[in-house]
Amino acid sequence: MANKALNFLSVYGYDLIWGSIAAFYVFTVPYTKVEESFNVQAIHDILFHRHHLDNYDHLEFPGVVPRTFIGALLVSILVSPIVLLMSFLHLPKIYGLIAARLALGCIILFTLRSFRMQVRDKFGHHVEAFFVILTSLQFHTLFYCTRTLPNILAMGAVNLAYGYWLKGRFQAALNCLIFATIIFRCDILLLLCPLGLELLLTKSISLWEAFKGCLRTALLCIGLTILVDSIMWKRTLWPEFEVLWFNSVLNRSSEWGTHSFHWYFTSALPRSLLAGYPLFVLGVLLDRRVLFYVLPVFSFVLLYSKLPHKELRFIISSVPIFNFSAAVAASRIYNNRRKRLWKFLYFTMLGLFLISLGSTTISFMASYENYPSGYALKYLHRIGCLTNSTDEYWVHIDPFSAMNGISRFCEKDSPWRYSKEEGIHLEEFRWRNFTYLINEHSNIDGFKCLFLVNGFSRAGVRLHLPFIEMSYEPKVYVHGNTNIEGIMHRNWPGCLLSFYSQ
Repeated sequence: MANKALNFLSVYGYDLIWGSIAAFYVFTVPYTKVEESFNVQAIHDILFHRHHLDNYDHLEFPGVVPRTFIGALLVSILVSPIVLLMSFLHLPKIYGLIAARLALGCIILFTLRSFRMQVRDKFGHHVEAFFVILTSLQFHTLFYCTRTLPNILAMGAVNLAYGYWLKGRFQAALNCLIFATIIFRCDILLLLCPLGLELLLTKSISLWEAFKGCLRTALLCIGLTILVDSIMWKRTLWPEFEVLWFNSVLNRSSEWGTHSFHWYFTSALPRSLLAGYPLFVLGVLLDRRVLFYVLPVFSFVLLYSKLPHKELRFIISSVPIFNFSAAVAASRIYNNRRKRLWKFLYFTMLGLFLISLGSTTISFMASYENYPSGYALKYLHRIGCLTNSTDEYWVHIDPFSAMNGISRFCEKDSPWRYSKEEGIHLEEFRWRNFTYLINEHSNIDGFKCLFLVNGFSRAGVRLHLPFIEMSYEPKVYVHGNTNIEGIMHRNWPGCLLSFYSQ
């Protein structure tokens, strides 16, 4: 029995480490934000509305650009037996969201495992171990691997491409990137092109054979997404083509903010890689084989820097390769740690690991408090039921709240009813028949502020323990209709102090 346990840990130990950290993030921060909303709502609707497309959220709130249902369908298929059991046991729908996020995390971590195995086979066990350590000490990869962003769905296919790339199956790697580009994120084209060019220049692939293979894969993927998404959206479309047109041809992505050209290299990558950032540069210098793998991914980030609108999630697919390069450097430092110069590098590396752990802890603390409306609705469900009332409770959720923690998974059955109607002016609410409002405004005529929820504001440094100070401020207010007697006769926490204590 002991030998079986040891064998199991030797094979799956690293996966258990990653899975445990990712699951911890899911259970402690279950709510989602606007960037995840399409796939979250799509998974909810597939699981609970099934073939009744008219009830799907995306037809009422389509978003700026359409997205594919293929990722949501895959996750929904995996999690549907669990949701069926939950429905039989009458469990809240929020557990369905947790199950869906865990299923997605399993998919992404499985693809990351396939890449890690190739790292081990090609560069050794020490490099694999440091690859696991670096990824575990970073926040973003394991926090976001369970979040239903299109970037994360694409990352699964990109991870598989990295594994095939290291294995020498170059056509399979290109096929995975084509799948990610056409189905999930058209911007993966910026990774596909440098990688394909490098393979051609190094004569790793034949131009004609690669062209035939890529064309065949592209046509199959285009056919798949048009077939599935035209049914779900009730019109003929290829979602990622419309995204490409919106971002590249119309160049409207800048409407959501812009950053300087160097932002990915001076802000996004240092925050996502932490200790891995200086180490990945060192890895390229210490092992000439690494440059072959880093160069196309570095070019991907460089090309993406031309787009004015920048977010860390846009380049999160580059993190595994940079971590691989950093792991090569860390392994070399560890193996030579007894030599004089290398000993200094070794202790510096350990210091960087500690800094990474501290930074990840701070990032988690900030993220824990970054979904205020999810907590607001949770507490409203807990304390908002009125005694001796048979009426329905109509809750209006404003756009800010819908973007900061609330999804269909957070809703409950009768007597609770919900509205996300947009464009209602504050003075109009007094004439509407809402029981409660979850809103970013502290004062609304005709409503009493029942309680508020704080959210993360900023982190600061101070000269005494604890050296990091987390600041919070009111983000979401829950109001009750003053015309409802049951609300006015109850004692509420009020809005002088946050009901949810951080």
